[in-house]
Amino acid sequence: MSKNNVGVDISDDILSTYDYKPFAGTQLGNPVSHRVAPTVRAQFGENKVVDSIAQVVKAEVKDGMTISFHHHLREGDQVFNEVMQVIIDAGIKDLTLAPSSLTNVMNDMVVKAIQAGTVTHITSSGMRGSLGDAVSHGALKTPVIFRSHGGRARAIETGKIKIDVAFLGVPNADEQGNANGMTGDAAFGSLGYALMDAKYANKVVLLTDNLVPYPNTPASINQTQVDYVVKVDQVGDPDKIGSGATRFTKDPKELKIAQMVNDVITHSAYFKDGFSFQTGSGGAALAVTRYLRQAMLDKHITASFALGGITKPTTDLLAEGLVRKVMDVQDFDKGAADSMHTNPAQQEIDASWYADPFNKGAMVDKLDVVILSALQVDTHFNVNVLTGSDGVLRGAVGGHQDAATAKLTIISAPLVRGRLATIVPQMTSITTPGESIDVVVTEIGIAINPDRQDLVAALSHIPGVPVFTIDELAAKAEAIVGKPAPIEYTDRPVALVEYRDGSLIDVIHQVKE
Repeated sequence: MSKNNVGVDISDDILSTYDYKPFAGTQLGNPVSHRVAPTVRAQFGENKVVDSIAQVVKAEVKDGMTISFHHHLREGDQVFNEVMQVIIDAGIKDLTLAPSSLTNVMNDMVVKAIQAGTVTHITSSGMRGSLGDAVSHGALKTPVIFRSHGGRARAIETGKIKIDVAFLGVPNADEQGNANGMTGDAAFGSLGYALMDAKYANKVVLLTDNLVPYPNTPASINQTQVDYVVKVDQVGDPDKIGSGATRFTKDPKELKIAQMVNDVITHSAYFKDGFSFQTGSGGAALAVTRYLRQAMLDKHITASFALGGITKPTTDLLAEGLVRKVMDVQDFDKGAADSMHTNPAQQEIDASWYADPFNKGAMVDKLDVVILSALQVDTHFNVNVLTGSDGVLRGAVGGHQDAATAKLTIISAPLVRGRLATIVPQMTSITTPGESIDVVVTEIGIAINPDRQDLVAALSHIPGVPVFTIDELAAKAEAIVGKPAPIEYTDRPVALVEYRDGSLIDVIHQVKE
């Protein structure tokens, strides 16, 4: 048995069977790796449009292969289920499913594919809903491998994930496979995650409901990477992909958290002209953007760049001149997608450029400030974004580990959710190590990582922002909701959680019935 850097015991059998080293810390040094290359079948001038998904599946998908998808279409995705049903009907078995992430609209189909023996291995950023419940209770024979967005890029580039066939839904494409995410009924903006699959998969299949004249430019995915183009009835439901600006929260608790996050940022040494930042989606994060905007106006501060999943409030800052560049790996709403089409200062980037720790310099390495969420935070500042308080999978690693490398990493979370504590002595799983986390912000006050004495000095006397130790926050949460009964697990691992460098940070076990 080996104990990793965050105190998780990992059996030597798991380490040897799945070829892992225990997580040893966030300081990665300067790793040297070798990139793989896809198999390329040359094509000369022919039209790549084929009649059906079934035609591609019959020609290219075989037992034991690895197939991939992207999740930019989010809950509006209408490609994944259509393709998977064709594969199931074809009787194909023992596939590895390797999407950039899995959304709720995909869950029931993946469960069906597992039950049919079509899918026997999964690697993803996360899972939830019916699929998370099924896997947590042992539906899959092999453990799911969870990777961050940067970790997935690393795994693809180094050959840990070898994609045989990538099925990529796009809102437009021409007959040769030039495509972007910016125009069409299902436009969703950046193709940042799909760009990795297009570069490294042996076979690349574009699915679109919008065939346009050749040559289609600007091309995010270009014809040199594409083998097939399939015309489908509808690639995605635009109303479920995202529409308009995401609504600001009116929840008093979220607004209070957002105001404290803003106070933490503006009282830190990093809030100065040319600073960089990343915020997420959701009510509290959007409210932070609003407060931050006003502080930037008041102090005459302009940000050098904003990074990550992008929302309209962030692109509004770009339009106002408060942010010089937006580096866009994914758009969370239609407003952000529209902005990328019209504003050249909004740069589409792939997941490697965004966050791969094994390349020659990722954007996350230049981040000053990041605001992240959490399902749980323990008293060592470790963060869980994968499992609920019942031990069931209901989240995603996403870019959490990647962005947490910022100079000031802030976790914004309520002290409790309903009758469940968010700040806890011990968690159900660990996604991001506590050494990455600098400040935890709740509605009652903040906790500062004692390893950051510079922040303790800078943030301990902000008017209206009480400071507690992380143990005091955990005790206050327990006083409200009580001490939960411990979760019972079997010895069987159902998921392996990688750190962004490919080491093993956690093992999630099957929940007892």
